[in-house]
Amino acid sequence: MKAEIHPQYKTTTFKCACGAQYVAGSTMGKDEFETEICSNCHPFYTGKQKLLDTSGRVDKFVAKMKKAQETASKKVKKVAKGKAEEVAQETAEEGTED
Repeated sequence: MKAEIHPQYKTTTFKCACGAQYVAGSTMGKDEFETEICSNCHPFYTGKQKLLDTSGRVDKFVAKMKKAQETASKKVKKVAKGKAEEVAQETAEEGTED
């Protein structure tokens, strides 16, 4: 093997947001690595559903969907109003043709 081209393999402490800590070997440059989820708190391993919202993503998504629904309902009302006017105009034209 060539000298000084391979990364150093050292022990690294992995810390989860739930408080669990694991020590493992790694070639990362850090001595500590923080993660949001691990096997102690992941729903696949625990069988419990847990909502993990780190930066307000759920709130952003809910707001975005609410805005989209409001926009869609306005478009439906606008189209319905436009069709009502067209129907009224058609009936008025039918009445004048007789």
